[in-house]
Amino acid sequence: MRSLKKSWIRFLKWQERSREPGLSALLVIEVTLIFLIIPLASIGQMPNFVLPAMFILFVLATLVVTSRSRFAAAVVVIAVILSPAGAFVHAEHPSSLTEWLSLLARLLALSAVSVVIARAVFGPGRVTLHRVQGAVVLYLNIALFFVTLYRFLNTLVPDAFHGLPPVGSEYGSGAALLYFSFSTLTTVGYGDIYPLYPLARNFANLEAVIGQLFPATLLARLISLEIEHRRQSKSS
Repeated sequence: MRSLKKSWIRFLKWQERSREPGLSALLVIEVTLIFLIIPLASIGQMPNFVLPAMFILFVLATLVVTSRSRFAAAVVVIAVILSPAGAFVHAEHPSSLTEWLSLLARLLALSAVSVVIARAVFGPGRVTLHRVQGAVVLYLNIALFFVTLYRFLNTLVPDAFHGLPPVGSEYGSGAALLYFSFSTLTTVGYGDIYPLYPLARNFANLEAVIGQLFPATLLARLISLEIEHRRQSKSS
């Protein structure tokens, strides 16, 4: 019993030590995936094993970040199981149900890790590098969240977007919708790809609003936390 308790304490200490390195790793992996691996994979300039390997690393880093929350970690594990299972079943028997299954799995994983990170970013305490890294990951996750929704809509409604490349031309990477999502989130809006389906337009509007509000809200929160920390330091 005593050895079990010691093992549990060591595990909790490992969780605490690995959280910030795990978040740093998650940030590096996401940036590499979004701005290097996926664009190169879309034009066939990346070996076939690289993209799946990066997704595996992404899942592992996500599990490390969410390990302190049993519920969040469990949700990520369930999502990791559901997503490939849904993709496999869809390849054999395409249907709306398997599309919904894959969509739900991806949204669950992104939502779980985003909630855990949001608590750390917006919670009380001093502004640290950990918070800044978490804020960047959270911003990237917003774009990935909407990419998932856009891909689902584009599967159900083939003409939901104008300007997308033909199906299969991107080697399944979804780089065009990733580009559209970030253009919408940052309100760049080049106009080469735009939504036609009403629900796709609504999602794009929502993403654009979040893209404007998130940095302003984050900046205000970080400034208030730093001011509060300095006041406490002076009073003590």
